[in-house]
Amino acid sequence: MANVTAAMVAQLREMTGLGMMECKRALVEADGDIKKAEELIRVKSGAKASKVAGRTAAEGTVVISISADGKRGALIEVNSETDFVAKDDSFIAFADQVAAALVDNQVTTVEELAELKLASGKTVEETRKDIIAKLGENISVRRFQTYTTEGVLASYLHGKKIGVLVDLNGDVELGRDIAMHVAASKPVCVSKENVDAEKIEEERRIYSLQAAESGKPAEIVAKMVEGRIAKFLAEITLLGQPFVKNPDLTVEKLLASKNAKVNSFTMFVVGEGIEKKVVDFAAEVAAAAIV
Repeated sequence: MANVTAAMVAQLREMTGLGMMECKRALVEADGDIKKAEELIRVKSGAKASKVAGRTAAEGTVVISISADGKRGALIEVNSETDFVAKDDSFIAFADQVAAALVDNQVTTVEELAELKLASGKTVEETRKDIIAKLGENISVRRFQTYTTEGVLASYLHGKKIGVLVDLNGDVELGRDIAMHVAASKPVCVSKENVDAEKIEEERRIYSLQAAESGKPAEIVAKMVEGRIAKFLAEITLLGQPFVKNPDLTVEKLLASKNAKVNSFTMFVVGEGIEKKVVDFAAEVAAAAIV
């Protein structure tokens, strides 16, 4: 058996980013051959990724990348199992690289994204498995949205947990204010014309039943219902909401005063819609104590 030195372990660690013990085991198995040890680690990293694939990844980060001319952009959510890993430099670098690659290669599916090559020459999927091998957690590129616009793109990040990308005809500073408003007020869509007709009818039925219980005449009930519908639409649409930085002004009026128009927006909130596993640590400790 070849003599595995500390220098060899350090060299392999530098090449792979893995822990000292994993590098040492690979070198022992490869009989001191660093190239073979690196190949072994790459093979095993794929197996490791498969083992953690079923574990819930509900933490992570949102990253936004916009081209220099402001015409192309990407918003992406990359997930990890813990917030600790979400703050790791290599995890953050991976998310940044994927977002940057999306700006120049605007694919439409996660499957296409996985085969996209990063600046390193490796694909997104290969790099994802490398990061999993290094950090020991399930990591996934959950979703993304790309934009190409005739107007401009503006963005807002609230920490690393909420990200908003806005496509508008107007200036970037106004766009950033709108993006900040979206993050704070969470509208569903731009205008009432974008609201699903079935959703409006569902709300109208509920309001009609509620108003009918008032015992008021039918024409009064009808006005009450339409008033509630108007309020509902104002609450869920960007244009109908009071602007967060000046509640006396609706977003619609703000845009009109600047001769601007919001074409669309996307907001990602890390872990939104993912069912997180609730761990009862007391129960686990009690169970472990039973011999």
